[in-house]
Amino acid sequence: MTAWPLVPLGELLVERKERIGTVEADGLPLLGVSNKEGLHRSGMPRIPDMRRYLRVEKEWFAYNPMRINVGSVGWAHSENLAGVISPDYVVFSCTPKIDPRLLYWFLTSEPGLRAINLQTAGSVRERLYFASLARVAMPLLPIAEQWRIANEIENVLDKLKRVAALRHNVKEERQALLNSARTSLLGAEPACGWIPLSHYVKAIENGWSPACENRPANEDEWGVLKLGAVSFGEFRPFENKALPLALQPISAYEIEPGDFLMSRANTTQLVGACAIVSETRRHLILCDKIFRFSFRPDAPVDPYYLAHVLKSPAMRWQIEKAATGTSTTMKNISKEKVFQLLLPRHTSVEQKDMVRTLDRIEQQQAELTRLDSLVSSEFDALPRSILNRAFSGGF
Repeated sequence: MTAWPLVPLGELLVERKERIGTVEADGLPLLGVSNKEGLHRSGMPRIPDMRRYLRVEKEWFAYNPMRINVGSVGWAHSENLAGVISPDYVVFSCTPKIDPRLLYWFLTSEPGLRAINLQTAGSVRERLYFASLARVAMPLLPIAEQWRIANEIENVLDKLKRVAALRHNVKEERQALLNSARTSLLGAEPACGWIPLSHYVKAIENGWSPACENRPANEDEWGVLKLGAVSFGEFRPFENKALPLALQPISAYEIEPGDFLMSRANTTQLVGACAIVSETRRHLILCDKIFRFSFRPDAPVDPYYLAHVLKSPAMRWQIEKAATGTSTTMKNISKEKVFQLLLPRHTSVEQKDMVRTLDRIEQQQAELTRLDSLVSSEFDALPRSILNRAFSGGF
């Protein structure tokens, strides 16, 4: 493999300093740049001061001089991204010597970031203005060969995007299949004969949420559960925060095997998430945002059946409707409304049959998810690997 010749960016780029007065900027979108979104619209220009904005036209680039060494650079690859940007950014365009696609990929690739960091001495806070960027050397071939290679890379990246979209659709379809099975066995919506949860649950308690240390508790320390301990349908004891030594633990709130837990506060999608504690270490405390159920001895219910019921579309609809709060990031459901949730009436034998059926489907889904995760990290790294290969030695 022959390495591509190195060319200083100063021979390929032109800094643009065309400024637009605040009146002229009226109607043009205000742009921003980040290492996650690249160049993006961030609103409309305002006139609180007499700053003059920089123009950004189609095919031009802009970057944050304090963050370019972590990939904070953007490319106006469409008319939709033309507009104005704060003069705190650096704007430049390409000469006909370089394909802008290759330039953008280089500036956000590992070889490109290493070259940029050599100009900033690795300091995130050190500004990299255009004069320093111009000294960065980029591997480059003649323009005709650039177009060929850029088209090949673009074709591969587009295919990877389509595969990623298909993987996402398959994941959603797996969840839809499980919901369909729950709906088929448990019902699509509350119906005549459904009974309130209070028929099975005699008491609901929530715990204690003192100010804790910002770390998980060690095995010999007391810890207070976080919402993440129940948010994903399984008990996760490692989702906790260490109780400060100065605070006396409330042992009545200690988690025990067999506990049935339900979040009382979370996002709309996660409020009401439940988990059964099959096993746990000692010294974990129920937090204020998690409920613990106490069941009635005279009305037995299979807790695994109840867990499937609470995850079913019919129950999720009730829970989300009963949750209150103006913030979409934190909804709450009261004990009274949990007691009033309606669920189907099934015998103990029917409950166990449904648990076996739904557990089998859930285990199949979990295995498919596990297999997908085995290839996920390698697949997600492919685009970066392709670009790194291109700028480390060519094709």
